[in-house]
This record gives sequence, structure tokens and C-alpha cells, in this order.
Amino acid sequence: MEDTSLKEFLALVEVDDFDKRYSKDIGSGKYFGFPIEPVIQAEKRLREEKERAIAYFSMEYGLATSFYNTFQSQNPPRAENKTPRNTVFSNYRIADYFFDVQIDSLIDLPIYSGGLGVLAGDTVKTMADYKLPAVGIGILWHSGYFRQEFWFKYGQVPEKTHWDAYSYPGLIPLKNTVTIRLKNEEIRLKLWKYYVYSYKRDYALPLILLDAEIPENREDIKTLTEQLYRSDNSWIKLMQRVVLGFGGVNAISALGYPVKIFHLNEGHAVFAFVEKARGYTDQQVEELRKQFCYTCHTPVQAGHDRFSQDDLQGVLQEEDFRLIQRFGTEDSGLINLTLLSMNVASSINAVSKRHQEVMQLQFPSYKERIKYVTNGVHPYTWISGDYLKLFKNFSPPIGDVESDPMSLVQAMSLKENSDFRKQIWLAHGANKERLCSLLEKWKLKEDVFTVCWARRIAAYKRPSLILQDIDRLIEIAQKTGPLQIILAGKAHPNDNLGFTFINEMLDKVDKLADKDYDILKIVILENYDIYLGKLLTSGVDLWLNNPYPPFEASGTSGMKAILNGVVQMTTSDGWVVEAEDKGIGRVFGYRYAGGKIGSEFDRSIKADAQELYETLEELSAVYYSTFKDKLNLSSRWIDMMINCVATGAHFNTYRMLNEYKSLIWDPCLKEEGALRV
Repeated sequence: MEDTSLKEFLALVEVDDFDKRYSKDIGSGKYFGFPIEPVIQAEKRLREEKERAIAYFSMEYGLATSFYNTFQSQNPPRAENKTPRNTVFSNYRIADYFFDVQIDSLIDLPIYSGGLGVLAGDTVKTMADYKLPAVGIGILWHSGYFRQEFWFKYGQVPEKTHWDAYSYPGLIPLKNTVTIRLKNEEIRLKLWKYYVYSYKRDYALPLILLDAEIPENREDIKTLTEQLYRSDNSWIKLMQRVVLGFGGVNAISALGYPVKIFHLNEGHAVFAFVEKARGYTDQQVEELRKQFCYTCHTPVQAGHDRFSQDDLQGVLQEEDFRLIQRFGTEDSGLINLTLLSMNVASSINAVSKRHQEVMQLQFPSYKERIKYVTNGVHPYTWISGDYLKLFKNFSPPIGDVESDPMSLVQAMSLKENSDFRKQIWLAHGANKERLCSLLEKWKLKEDVFTVCWARRIAAYKRPSLILQDIDRLIEIAQKTGPLQIILAGKAHPNDNLGFTFINEMLDKVDKLADKDYDILKIVILENYDIYLGKLLTSGVDLWLNNPYPPFEASGTSGMKAILNGVVQMTTSDGWVVEAEDKGIGRVFGYRYAGGKIGSEFDRSIKADAQELYETLEELSAVYYSTFKDKLNLSSRWIDMMINCVATGAHFNTYRMLNEYKSLIWDPCLKEEGALRV
């Protein structure tokens, strides 16, 4: 019998080496175990001129492919595509010596480094849920970001990762290639596709990944798509951005997608405008701006790419260079990609209300143009199975969370319901049990107050703040009850200050080795990734967030935690500013007064550490009072858990995309009618 769906799919998607590599996994109405029809319909729709399609450009994507919408293959996964063993550094050194953490799972598609990538992944997943005519544009990173190794006295030692793209379930190479035209040469890029299915698997958004590692290119060109965020070489750094922008636009054209909106997730992708504008008159360039929107994700200086004019002029054609020089030159004479992005886009947005304030101070001449859309997280990726089951069991009054995650606000109506209060505590207990099981060799206990700090390690995030006074932590544990503290995160390989923080953390924990482990346990995990992120944001009792204000543009880890009823202990920055009055935990530390931004290196360590300990002692006492003799259903802790869940109704990507539609995309499409969401 003729497989008509396969024939239709292959007419739309030219898979390279299909018969040899992929014929077992694509066919009989299936695409790596998922229905193939949504792929066919999405591909057809993206080719329709009448559709108001969006191209979303991002340097990285964290898709949670190890546990969310994980594709199945007839071939067993290769060893390099499985999660490797990770060591642990703790004050229970005998366990560190004898045991590793082993997670029997497929690795997450290794094309992300941290929060920006996870945000991009959550965004395209929500676009798929909303069935938007959209395509993601990224890069196939053959060595991913890096693998983290802890060497005591040396801190973090970065190692290259190795994985096999050709056998990763769901990822397919295309026969299509595109060409980038530069000043003295042309570069060819191979195209790959990964389909991002909706939660209900009834739609599939294509993610196009660009690959320079092909025989036609020189060896140094091949390395451009080897490792994410190479910053040790300005030419590589520049060329990676050229690949994303130039290559992405050419890929869209080669695949026949008549895109109407180009959404730049950070300035990394701004060369997309340069490619589109090639050969345009000034008037046409001005018209082209209406198709571009730009999202800025950081106020930190290192997050704003700058290049010398000589670097760009040595690589780019004269026409392209002149356009960049015209729109992207700052007072210093350097080309600033943030400035370039703001000048070529019709819409600019920050990623929280506080970040908007900071951006307007940083770029006063753009003040009236800078809007804000506060980040969110994809609820179906981050809500644990036990909590989703809980929400279903209390529908109504909560409503159908699987169709509308914003109905979680109705959890507030159950605040006086003793059964709901009991079940939310028990669901959290099940999440915590899974986390403690992973770390059972380190004797983590489910009835011990567990605090976590986990995210990218950077100076302004102050990763070692909780470790400033170990004796004070011991005092709190003796007074209110034992403490378990989990820390995790990576520092960029070229961030020397980040390395210093890791060394400090390891040193502090090492000096605890002769202390009473039963009263204070501190565990530092290697290779914090999305899989661990899911376990931690659902399984700990208290989520610690202590950036130095106002340098956290948004932050999203706390948003994942509140969806699972995890109480917050945080400074007032990023998204938290918009949630301070929601009763989701405690806010402590230095407060930004506005007017002047200050320096990200002024960190208020001593004063904020003291406030942290006072707040921690208070919250620890509330936690333990919840089940001292028996479960106290009237506990303030359970109040805060319910407040967290209800607040999660707002801080998710469904609300975020609704705001992008009304504030960012619809204005760009005003002459063509509204976008359907």
C-alpha cells in the first residue's frame, strides 16, 4: 500500500540520506513516533503567501527534549547522546569519592547554554501550542556549549562535549544548502530541521538549524558552528553572528517560507536585517524596518556585542558594512549590535518592567520606543506530573489547565479548602522524594528543609552569597532545624570572575567536611542542565534568587518553581518586582532606588548576606512548624505555596505570547490585518 503521508512529507521536506538513515523512523503516518500530519500541515501553511508568518531567530534553544515531547527512534540511542555521569562536590566527601549522579536519559538537544536558550525553547513550544505560522532559526552546535568538571583547587574545568547529530531522534539533515556572500569568499551552510510539537501534538513548528561543518568549507569555517559562544576570538564571535543572521534569512528563502515578521531574540541575529536589506534603496530600508522586532535580554555590559569597524570591514561586503556603520556605530567608534538592532527594528522590548526602566536609562534617546514584555515559562514543560494531576483533580474551580494555564489563578479560591491544602503539600512531597532519590547516596532527606540556588554563574547573580558565613548557617540549623543546600551552575569559560566564585564555593564546602553533616548538608552539582532544572525547581522547598539589582533583566528559574508551589526567597529584581505583593515568599536585600543604574560589580555582599540569613531563619521556622507534630493545614507555608501557583498563572509564555501579539507583532502587521492567536 502506498504511504501517501510519507510521499507528501518528502515532497515538502527534502531529507538527506533518507533511505539509509531515517526510513525506519519516518513513515506509516509517524514522525519518530509522533503523528506526521501536523508536520505536513505546518509546512504547507508556512508556504502560503497569505499567512502572516513569523521567523524567530535565536543563537540558542533549550527545548527540554530529554523529557518533554521526546521523539522515539527504532535505533537505540548512541552512548554520546545519553546523559553522562556527573560528580558531586559536597561536605559529605566519602559519597563524592565513591559515587556519581547517573541519569538514564537522552541528553537535551545540546544547542543551548542557559536561560536565554531555555526562554527561546519555551517560546517556540508555545508558538506551536498556539498553532502560529512560525519558524525558528538557530545553529547546530556540534560541540554544544561545554561540559563542566569540578577539580578541587582548580574550580571549574571546561571540556568539549561530543554528541552525534545524525542519530539524535527527531533531528534530520536536509539536502538544502545555502550560501553566505562575504567580502572575499562565499560560505556554504547545510540545513537541519527539528520539529517542535505542540503539547497536544496536533501542530509542529519547524526549527531550522544552520551547519558550517561541511566539506565545501575551509577548516576554520567549519569550526564556526562547533561550539556555542566562542568569545576568545573576535573573528569567530563575529562570524557566528553572521552565520545566524545571513544564513537564517537565506534558509527561509531556500525553503520557500514568505515570512512577514523577523523577531530577533537578542542582537546576535541582527545581521538578518543586513541580508534582507542588500540592494535596497533608503526608502526600501525604512519600509523593511517594519518587519523587524528586537528583544533585549540583559543590561549587563558583556551582553552587548561590540566589534571594531576594521573587524567588520575585513569580513563583509562594502554595501553591508556601510549599512551597519550607518545604524550601529556608537560614540566610541565601535559597532554595537544592540544599537544596530534598535535602529533597524520597528519595535524594541525589554523582558520585564524593571528591565524597561534600566534600558531607558541606558539608552535615553530610545526611551519612548522601549516597551516591555515580561518573560514567562512554558507551563507544560515545567509543571511536574504530580502538580498537573493535582490541578486536574480540582477542576473546577481551577479550570482546564491543559487548555488554559492562566486558569491557575483560580487556585486562590481553594485557599480555605483543607483537602486542597493537604494535597498540594503531598504533591510537593512526591516531587521532593524524586529529588532526594537522585541524591540518596548523599543522604538527602525528604523531611529536611531544602534550599536551592541554581542558574548561570555570573558576578551580579552572587552565587556564593548564602555561603558567606557558614557558622551562621549552622546556627540557623541548630535553632530551627537541619538544612540542605543545593547549588548548581556554569560560568562561561572566559569569565574569570565566574571561575573565582566557583572556587570560593568549593573552598567553603570543603572546609565543612569535619562538621556535623546531619545538621547542614551542602551539595554542588556539576553540569546544571534542563533535566536537573526540572527536578530542582519542583523538588526543593525554597528557591533562592539573589541578583544584585538592577542587573537581572528578568530571570525565569523562579517562575518554574512557583508553578510547583516552591516558595521564593529573593532580592527585588527582574520579574520579582512585578510579583512582590503576591505573597510567594520573602524579599530581602539591597533595593534599587532608580535614577542611576550603578555598577554590576558593586555587590553589597556583607549587608545582603546578613539579611539573607535573617530571612532564611524566619522561613525555616515556618517550614518546620508546618509538620512539627502533625501536618498543620493552616500553616503560612501552605498559604505561600498556593500563592505561588496562582501567581504562575501570569508568569508563563501563554501570557507572554499574547502580549507579543498585541504589543509587538500586530503593530508590524497592521497593514495586513491581525495575527491569529
